[in-house]
Amino acid sequence: MKFAVVVASLVLTSTGVQVMGAQDTRVEGSGDRKTSLRQLFVVGDSISIQYGPYLEEYLAGGLEYDRKSDDGGAPAGTGVYEGPNGGDSRSVAGYLESRARDNSFKPDYLLVNCGLHDIRRKLGEDLAYQVSPEDYRENLERIYTVSREIGAQLIWVRTTHVVDSIHNQPDMEFHRYAADQEKYNVIADEVFKGRGVPILDLDGFTRKLGKDTFIDHVHFSNEVRALQGAFIAGFLSRHGQDHSTRGAVPK
Repeated sequence: MKFAVVVASLVLTSTGVQVMGAQDTRVEGSGDRKTSLRQLFVVGDSISIQYGPYLEEYLAGGLEYDRKSDDGGAPAGTGVYEGPNGGDSRSVAGYLESRARDNSFKPDYLLVNCGLHDIRRKLGEDLAYQVSPEDYRENLERIYTVSREIGAQLIWVRTTHVVDSIHNQPDMEFHRYAADQEKYNVIADEVFKGRGVPILDLDGFTRKLGKDTFIDHVHFSNEVRALQGAFIAGFLSRHGQDHSTRGAVPK
């Protein structure tokens, strides 16, 4: 794990996180100038909540960081989670559709993930998904559509892995399975690759950190969260350098 910390530090140092969030200078009136940072807005599950403070720290001075904090004013009964957790894909799509009705909600970038809540299987005879694969695909398409309406560059984060033997303990009210996590990631890949959306493989990165990364059924240690934040910051910066004509990911 110490090696991984060094690698993450090198990623941050070598890529220059501030490239993607290069300051945007606008002229206001006669000779007056105002500088502002581009905004990254995060919608995701508890994994994103936990790496969020590290990501915000690494992006300081380069991108303005913000994230979901409530239900976005979504109507009751639409399945949108309250609080900072994005929840399942139905909730994320509904939340963004509600926020899109607010003309002041204009982030430059949307960093989005959902999947771990979707693959929950309530214990019972049929082990039904919380959100079926078919509905998951449809909800991701809704997320893409609303991101275009908002005018933000969507960046998709692949769902992190689960280990059946760690997750599915006798006291759990629901189960998750590695095969489902992989299936839903494939669905997301199909939806977003075909639409040219940048895909950040947090799953692949986290798997490389070893087997002693979990602190419970699905969440990671503080050390891993810091590494995830560094990896994401490095991805954002590298992607900005790849599109250096604008100094940021193009919309």
